[in-house]
Formats: sequence, structure tokens, C-alpha cells
Amino acid sequence: MKKHTICRLCSSCCPITADVENGRLISAHRISALPKEQQLICPKLKAATDIVYSPQRLSRPLLKDKNGRFREISWDEALDKIAERFLFFKNNHGAESVCWLRGMAADWGAPWDYVNRLMNAFGSPNTIGNGSVCHVGREFAHTVTYGAMTMPLISSARCVLIWGKNDMNTNPAAAENILQSIEKGAVLIVVDPVKTFLAENADIWLQIKPAHDGLLAMAMIHEIISKKYYNAAFVEKWTTGFDMLRQAAESFSAEQVAGDIGLDPIMIKEAARLYASSAPACIVDGNGLDMQLDTFDATRCVCILRALTGNLDIKGGDFIPQPVRVRNIQLQGQLSEEIQPITGDYQLFNKFHDNWGKHVQSCLIDAILDEKPYPLKMVVSQAGNPVVTMMDSNRVEKAFEKLDFLVVIDLFMTRTARMADVILPASSCFEKTQLNRAFMRNSPVRIQNAVIEPLMESRPDWMIVFELGRRIGLDAEFPWQTAEEAINYQLEPAGITVEMLRKHPEGIRADEIVFEKYKKNGFNTPSGKVEFYSGHLSSNGLSGIPYLHGYLQHPISFDDRKDQYPFVGISGARDNRFTHTQFHQIPSLAKKNSGCVVEIHKSDADAYGIVNGDTISIETPRGRIKMRAEVNENVPPGAIRIAWGWGDIDPDCGLNRLTDDVRRNPVIGTPSGRSFMCRISKISDSS
Repeated sequence: MKKHTICRLCSSCCPITADVENGRLISAHRISALPKEQQLICPKLKAATDIVYSPQRLSRPLLKDKNGRFREISWDEALDKIAERFLFFKNNHGAESVCWLRGMAADWGAPWDYVNRLMNAFGSPNTIGNGSVCHVGREFAHTVTYGAMTMPLISSARCVLIWGKNDMNTNPAAAENILQSIEKGAVLIVVDPVKTFLAENADIWLQIKPAHDGLLAMAMIHEIISKKYYNAAFVEKWTTGFDMLRQAAESFSAEQVAGDIGLDPIMIKEAARLYASSAPACIVDGNGLDMQLDTFDATRCVCILRALTGNLDIKGGDFIPQPVRVRNIQLQGQLSEEIQPITGDYQLFNKFHDNWGKHVQSCLIDAILDEKPYPLKMVVSQAGNPVVTMMDSNRVEKAFEKLDFLVVIDLFMTRTARMADVILPASSCFEKTQLNRAFMRNSPVRIQNAVIEPLMESRPDWMIVFELGRRIGLDAEFPWQTAEEAINYQLEPAGITVEMLRKHPEGIRADEIVFEKYKKNGFNTPSGKVEFYSGHLSSNGLSGIPYLHGYLQHPISFDDRKDQYPFVGISGARDNRFTHTQFHQIPSLAKKNSGCVVEIHKSDADAYGIVNGDTISIETPRGRIKMRAEVNENVPPGAIRIAWGWGDIDPDCGLNRLTDDVRRNPVIGTPSGRSFMCRISKISDSS
């Protein structure tokens, strides 16, 4: 039997069909508009049954005894124990001493709302996501500029500018759209320090120096303004601060910045000209802009490029979404304003969106280790592996060792789970029904259906949160007995039900697509226009115009110590077999740890006497790891790219042993995990 659902093995939320026989998942297939022979294959989805039926999945709740050993317990015992700890810390240290830390694996739709609802009703402001290093920081930059995060309409664009993203490894549906657009004659411009498939096949590949995206964007802004490539009618009527932007851009001509970012000024100018003159054009920005000390202003500049050229909210440009009318169920109003969250130093970021919440996860480590602004006593870590994925993992591990009580909710035993007091086994995406954020943000609305029953004694995230909520006295806040009841309640303002969605697996469009909505409603900014200059930022002591007062000094971690650490370390490619640290324990995907390598340019390898397969050491002031070398020309000379996500399998391969968490972006709290200065040495020969 074929069943329709949404795959959540990564954040792409691809619609799929699942083949199910006698209640067992047999296979899963992504729905694509392309002929089968042209479709891109997702290794994770191909291995769906290996993941779902892995013998390494957590099967029952676990409790750590006094000797540090885990024993199996019942769900009632596990949830009662967790609820007792919630209430104990609330009564003795205040509700704020309990924190819920969310990773990406359980989706950012309704499951995020449920957790916020529980914590807000409980009285703790500390529901923390990972958005300071992934997506949400960029969304804040989009929102400050024109009121929402845009969606690139790739398939109808005449020019596609890809900035810090490689959808060939992260989003097969988007990659298919890019390849189709190229076939139809669209210009492709790629900004990436690494030679990817798309970079290699681009009309212009800007192999930028890592962490210098803001400089490149400002140089393109300068070129577009000085050569009058911009859309004068749109700029005059629908933007504020153009003269100030022009003034700021004067210091960033292509000739002035080219040396700092490792590019030919002619290429910068040609990229600006092609992008500005190839309307409609869209920009696909991605995680390559995240995890940088300068993420916020660099992203603002990329957003400004869209507006300068009039490519906002037009077909083939960057679409401003039409959010589905859903009920906000997070209960923010129940929180006392007297209790500040641990992310209190980032108030603008905390409050820029009505349900995105708080995302400066580094503050959690400060609150545990330094007890600032107050000590955290208990953490629930859901669908994440922070001991491996957060910056400066040595410091993170010390923090988690200090906690009084740790709960982990996951499918598999991870390094974070091994530190837990209680572990709860979660169900996979094929075993739970939920509403994904991707289909709440814009129509059509689609439902993620459970296609098989939860395996063993695992439970879906919604059920865990609902049952825990009722155990801590929040019966009224969690009246729903099924996911369907909760989803229907949330979707009621849109007039859509789960039953309707199941009858229409292709999705239900809540509203017809409307372009240039700003002509009727303006932009969702204080001025109603695109804000090159943000009075909101300026009134809060931040620069209203990006780089008006110069560029960030030392945008790469430890680059004030280049004499000791001469190489730029780049956080590695997102291997499409895995999602961060997930699925490395699946043999059909891990393939004997292939891909756990550090890439080094041939010229640097020759200078250090390194050949393929040699084991090398990589070191920063924060720590040291070792990996096998892969010699190629994908990275520029003077840089290395280190495989990401392998630290859960082998701590010696944990990239975040190298990263820094002292310096952070002042607006969104982002540390530099994408790039850092390091040094290398050869440990042993491949033989």
C-alpha cells in the first residue's frame, strides 16, 4: 500500500510516498516532477528502512543508576521522574532553572509550538533553539530589511545567485529546480569558497575567502549603485535610507575589497552586472552565511541586493511568503515579564517574530558554567546532540557534566544521551503525524502522516510533550489526546482540517499566490518599506546601515594569531548521507566511515609531505583533532575543509573541539563555527 507523508530525515520536508505492507515500511520515494531517470537520489531516504529498523534504535526509556549504568524503566516511571524534577527545581530554584533545548530533528513546526507551550505555561522563559547558528539569524536579517524571509522562485528565474548553499547535498528538490533553470538558460552565479558541483558549473564562481561575505555583498551593492544598475523606480518608492546606503558603499568598491576577499575585481563587477540585469533573478542563501561572527550584517547586505534590483515578491524573484492562518498556541502571555530568559542580552533577536522564540544556544552553556544571569539546574535536550554540535564542545561537555539533571529525547544513543539521567526513545518521522513549519509558512499546506505505528516502545514527540505537560499540572493546556486534535485546533483559523489534508495529499492552498503584495499592504516593517536604513536597529544602539562605520575586524576566529595558526579551517560539507551527527551508525550510509576526512589543497599537501590517506592533526587554541587527509583542489590554497558530524562516532574527529564560543555576533549571538584559523601537522603515513 502506498501512503503519502513528509520525510523529516532532514529539514527539507520533501513530500514522499511510503510503501507499507502489513504495517511494515518497505521503501520510501520522493515525489518529483522530473522523469525518474533525471531525479536526484537521496541516500537517507533510500536507507529509510535501515534507519527505522536499525537494531541500534533506543527501544525503551532508560534511567541512569547511582553507578552510572542505564536500566530500562516504564514510560510511567520515566515521565513521573522527569515531572518530579521539573516541580522540584521550580519550587527550589524557580521555574527558570529548567531549560528545554531543541535540535532540528523533530521539525520546527507544531512540535516547536508544543514545547514552547509547555515551558511558557510552566513558567520558564528558557525554551532554546539552535537558530543562532542555523537559519533563524538569517531570518531576522530578512525581517529587519523587508518584513519576512523570502523564498527564491528558482524555476522561473533568469538568474540564480547561490550564496553559501549546496542543495546538491542538502535539498534534492531545490537542486532539481536549479538544474532545470540552468537547462532553460538561466545565468548561474555561485558564491562559495569550495569547489562544489554547482560552483564548477556556474557561469561565474566567486571563490570567496571564508567569512568575508559582507565585503563581497557591499562591493556588489557599490557596483550596482555606481553603475546605476538598480531599479530606480522601486528604490525611490519602496525603500528608505538609499542615500545612506550609497554613502556606506563608497568604501567598498570591487578594487578596494578584492584583495581582502581573494577575488578578481572584474569578476565581482561582472557578477553584479549579470545579477542586476537578468531580471527576474533570485538569491538562494544558505547555511554558508550562518555560523559566522558577521552573519547578521552580511545577510542584511544580501537582502539589500534583492531590493536594489527590484526582485522582491515577483515571479522568478524572491517571494514574500503568505503564511497560513494558524492559531498561535505558545502561550507567551502566561510568562512573567519579571523573569528574563538566559538569552536576555539578545532581546531584539528574542522578540523579532511572534513564534520563533529564543535561539542563542551559547547562553545555555554560560548559565550552567558561569551561572549568568542565573544558574540552570535541569535541561531537556530534544532531537539534538549539543555535546557534539555546539561550538567549543569541550566547554559544552563540562557544562553538561555540571547539570543536576539531564533528559534526552532521541532515536539513538548519542554522546549527549550517554550523559543523561533519563533517556526517552523517540519515534521516527514515519511513525508520527505532525504539522511541519515548511507548510505553515506558506501554502500549500501538507500533513506529515504516520505511515506505520511507533516501533518498540518509542513515542512521537507530541505525545511525550503532552503527557509530560499533564504530569506537571498542565491538564488544561494539553487537552488533546491525539496529534490530529491539536493540529485541527491550530489550523482552525485557516478552515483546514487533518481529514481534508489527508484527502488532498498534494496539499491545500490556503490562499491564491499574489505577487507584489507590498503595492497594496506595504512591507511588514515599521516604515512599510524596505529598510536599507533600520531605525529600529539604530534606536537600539546598532548600526542602521550595514558597515556604515566600517567592516568587522577579525571575522574569522583566531585570525589575530595567524603566525601560529596559518590555515583557514572550514566546517565541512553537509554529506547527503547524514543530517549533522545523525545516521552515522547506519552501516549502509556510513560505508566504513568513508568521508571522515580533512581536504587539503595539493600545493599545501606537497609542502607538508602529506599524501592521500595520511593521518594529520588539526589544532586551534581550543583543542585538537585528527583525521585522514584527502588531497584535492576543492579548497583554495591556505585552507582546509574538515568533515562535519563525525564527532559522535569518534571524539577525535569532532570538529567542534576546534571552534570558539567566546566571540559572538552582538545581535544574534552567533559564534564562528564555519571558519577558524588552525594549524596542521602530519601524524602518520597512509601505509
